[in-house]
Amino acid sequence: MDPILNSTTLTTMIKAKSKKILGSSDKIDFPELGFENISCKIDTGADTSSIHCHHVRIREIDGEEVLVFRLLDPKHKAYVKKDCTTKQFKEKRIKNSFGDKEYRYFVILKIKLFNQEIEAEFSLANRSDMTYPVLLGKKLLYQQYLVDISQKNLSYSAKKNHRP
Repeated sequence: MDPILNSTTLTTMIKAKSKKILGSSDKIDFPELGFENISCKIDTGADTSSIHCHHVRIREIDGEEVLVFRLLDPKHKAYVKKDCTTKQFKEKRIKNSFGDKEYRYFVILKIKLFNQEIEAEFSLANRSDMTYPVLLGKKLLYQQYLVDISQKNLSYSAKKNHRP
């Protein structure tokens, strides 16, 4: 066997062919929330995915703690002044992009990439100063996607090409 094409290399090549390729950014849907074509950054340096939110608070409804929040920035074209609520949330201590430790709430959201729905954990973060309201991190990308930073909007392009 050619030393360059050893069994490990061949196994890696076969696994890579079964993965979808994402570019450095894309547009994704949040079907349960009614958001379509939301710009996102693909970030292989971030562990978790995050989405911009504001007005985050915990309320007690029918004796249970409920997380209430609004997604996206009021200036965003897809913004809807609507509270999202969930009983399924966690608060975790994370290290932000500046290296500072902070507490954030995490929720499970359904997204659509390459016309496939995926449930993923998102931290609720203030991304108002960021270019992209959504960041997709390693936990979501792991074993499903490869990233080609020279490309953009591959999932969005595939979606557009499949519309009648």
